[in-house]
Amino acid sequence: MTTLVLLASMMVGHDAAAGDAPARPAIAYKILTRAENDTLATRGRFEGSPQDAADGYIHLSTDAQLTRTVDRHFAGQTDLFLVAVDVKAAGDALKWELSPRSAMEFPHLYGVLEKRMVLSIAPLRRDAQGHVVVPADAAR
Repeated sequence: MTTLVLLASMMVGHDAAAGDAPARPAIAYKILTRAENDTLATRGRFEGSPQDAADGYIHLSTDAQLTRTVDRHFAGQTDLFLVAVDVKAAGDALKWELSPRSAMEFPHLYGVLEKRMVLSIAPLRRDAQGHVVVPADAAR
């Protein structure tokens, strides 16, 4: 039985015996255009893109979701920035919610992205296979 519980916990990413929720990353990411990044830099806060405003929260992604997010929502755009957001600093304003379109759980920030929540900002880069590269100082 112990082997079965261990295998189940490995498959779902948490301790199946204890019923704990899957561990969530300590960092979430926001993709910004140059103009949005300039707003964050000059005002010390970013209130969201037009799409964020329409949805009522700021869309964030995990590192595993970044390439899909950029491909779907920023296709053909250049001069983008990757903002690493400290999940703990966001506090209760950050909610993990299931997307009905992808059936994936995404971090959503209900409120303003404040500079104090930002761990780092870097130009968005892709590797030779087209995957978004998370800089070492923006990954944990």
